Amino acid sequence: MKKVFLIDDDDIFVFLTKKTILKVTTDIEVEVFSDGFQAITHLKNIYDEKERLPDVIFLDLNMPVMDGWEFLEEYQDLYQSFARKTELYIVSSSISPHEMERSKNISSVADFIIKPLVKEKFLEIIENIE
Repeated sequence: MKKVFLIDDDDIFVFLTKKTILKVTTDIEVEVFSDGFQAITHLKNIYDEKERLPDVIFLDLNMPVMDGWEFLEEYQDLYQSFARKTELYIVSSSISPHEMERSKNISSVADFIIKPLVKEKFLEIIENIE
């Protein structure tokens, strides 16, 4: 079973994304975190447990408590010690060229996706999981 972490405080986006994911396949487990702090704390607790780590992380940038950029600062140091490979995608409603360019300079970020996450893009990501 594939595992996806969805880090986003937008309830509507979370609902629609989970619905899209489950339309594509039922062989996916989705864990939702409403801010970066919850997610990074959880990842720090499970980084060496291969079966609990996500295959894919979808990260929003604008959240309370710890935003996506702050999450990425801590994640950058952590992800290389993961027990398995995890792909991280920024999923944001921002179309700022500055944010897109900034994300390209972070080695742990696979891609920058402008919301919403469409079924075809999700399929492409899931099919590329090793």
